[in-house]
Amino acid sequence: MLHFNNGTFKIMQIADIQEDYPVNPDTIKLIELALDKEKPDLVVLTGDQVQAYHSCYKTDAENKVRAVINAFITPMEERNIPFCMTFGNHDDDGSVTKDTQIKIYSSYSGCRFGIPRCDEDKGTYSLQIFDSAKEKEIFNLYLIDSNKKEPDGAYSPVKKEQIEWFRKERERLKKKTGAYLPSFVFQHIPVPEYYDTLIKCPKKEKGSVEAFKSRNNTFWKLDSKTIAEGGFMYESPAVPEINNGEFDALKEKGDVLGIFVGHDHINSFITRKDGIDLGYSQGAGFSTYGAGDKRGVRVYILDEKDIRNYKSYTVTMGELCDYKPSKPVKEFVFSHMPSSVDEALSKARKLGVVIGITAAACIFGKKLLK
Repeated sequence: MLHFNNGTFKIMQIADIQEDYPVNPDTIKLIELALDKEKPDLVVLTGDQVQAYHSCYKTDAENKVRAVINAFITPMEERNIPFCMTFGNHDDDGSVTKDTQIKIYSSYSGCRFGIPRCDEDKGTYSLQIFDSAKEKEIFNLYLIDSNKKEPDGAYSPVKKEQIEWFRKERERLKKKTGAYLPSFVFQHIPVPEYYDTLIKCPKKEKGSVEAFKSRNNTFWKLDSKTIAEGGFMYESPAVPEINNGEFDALKEKGDVLGIFVGHDHINSFITRKDGIDLGYSQGAGFSTYGAGDKRGVRVYILDEKDIRNYKSYTVTMGELCDYKPSKPVKEFVFSHMPSSVDEALSKARKLGVVIGITAAACIFGKKLLK
């Protein structure tokens, strides 16, 4: 049973571990240091725990995935800290199915799963948190598997069946407890409404990031208040191109306080729309692109006496220790590489233009000198 302890409940979100085999020791170091400092009551893994597309998984995939999961779950098990999880778009990019991974996670004593939406969607469920007296449920967590990609390469939206499940689950909990339970939603991929909280801006404006797909050739930034609160955004939100109405469903009854995601490793902020907080945790894994010592986790503190007014902050590797990467060359590459194929292509096109202009200038210069 998950329950408040002396009036508070602390959640730690760990996003985008995204490890290959063997696991980068810096990833485990971050998790261990964060757990020891914060001592959460629950860890929530919000997808892309496994970099399933990596070539290391082409042989002996299941045993390697099992070993990778064991590496980052063991710190929680050793500290008797329960955890729950959902999937990201990369967890089943290889040959190890979600069903197999669910069985691996379920083998740990600290694993907490609710009743899944269905057998084909075991990463979508709810978990209730009881009061300090362990007598009644007073808070709820929805974990939603936000799926993968469409055939055209765009990210898939949450399915309409998942939205209907959410509505039914919300009503089920109300009938059981007598009221709509204040709730968080945790999933991997952000909803399109994240853009409604950003500021569209000129390309050269400080803090601007380039967007792609249907927002191609537009630039966006955080407002000054979000930055002042420690938020940062170094890549544009990679949202689904189709809006299936998930956010509209979440805001219908006023019970959802916030939706919190990962996916975009170098974003960490909380904004707000229509009474719902829209938040990011930066990536925690050191075997994929990321912002150096800004890799970290996000913490949420619930107060039993004022449950709707929670606190949240991040804890980064740079804050936890005098960070020196165990693999400095890889760290340099991961800190400077593009965050997506779209960004890589955009930079390549710009580089091509620069090279073309330079070459033309050289040719023109040579002709002038003849």
